[in-house]
Amino acid sequence: MVLLESQVKLKVGDKAPDFELLGIDDKNHRLSDYKQYQGILIIFMCNHCPYVKAKFNALNELYAKFGEKIAIIGINSNDSRDYPEDSFENMKKTAKEKELKFDYLVDETQQIAKKYGAMCTPDPYLFNKEGKLVFHGRIDNAMKPDDTATEKTMIINIEKMLSNERIEKDFDPSIGCSIKWKEN
Repeated sequence: MVLLESQVKLKVGDKAPDFELLGIDDKNHRLSDYKQYQGILIIFMCNHCPYVKAKFNALNELYAKFGEKIAIIGINSNDSRDYPEDSFENMKKTAKEKELKFDYLVDETQQIAKKYGAMCTPDPYLFNKEGKLVFHGRIDNAMKPDDTATEKTMIINIEKMLSNERIEKDFDPSIGCSIKWKEN
């Protein structure tokens, strides 16, 4: 396991890069499918990373609290040839076991992760209703899988975005396993 911090490629105000990816519902999903929402939270994630596993409850809490207003989208960009736990079938299994209600998509070519500059899992990006980046960073302040969160960073920032309040710290790095890149 290689531990990484997320890094800045997209800057605040940048538009969300478009995508068309297969979801665990066996349908293709495009960024434009979510334009009716007041914002979009895209989380680069996977099934096997202990940092992601530790956030499943927090992700479900985000969906329960904001799923009507904010589109929440998980994207798995890991190379499943070397990490079979991250296969498409295992994405379906994990989503069912963890009761994930949000769209979970596979980035088979890894081009979407590269467009976003995603580095680790989880690596969350919050966009406003215009599709512009307002926050890139952690879900909460529990930075190790066994830590307990004392601040729900993403909930606070989504609430600020929905209230048209300024998010003071627009980049607050997430920590997790490196995305497992393909070796051509």
